Amino acid sequence: MQDECTVNQTVKYLGKKWMLLIILELYKGEGYTRRFTEVKERLPGITAKVLSARLKELEEEGLVEKRVEAGTVPVRSEYTLTGSGLEIVEVIKVIKRWALRRKIDNLACGAQDCHDCVL
Repeated sequence: MQDECTVNQTVKYLGKKWMLLIILELYKGEGYTRRFTEVKERLPGITAKVLSARLKELEEEGLVEKRVEAGTVPVRSEYTLTGSGLEIVEVIKVIKRWALRRKIDNLACGAQDCHDCVL
């Protein structure tokens, strides 16, 4: 039964557009944290609505923690990767290494850690 497959269940949320890129952007932030606006600025093409939805899904899955500073105007939301979210980053790095070996010729990418990536 494909619905019961662990890979299938995981891909249902991690395979959604922007999901892995959002995780990487949080990983690049100081303390694995970024404000909503910082993530949006670093992901050209993502809408605020989609980013909000994806961050909520990541929070529901326990990969991200949200902190809200209600005393500021506008309200400031920060998102931090959890231990589980950091484990997903390791999976992303494995995918990156595979792609660099098999599919993509990107010397600049291969020469740096995803945390330091400015691409």
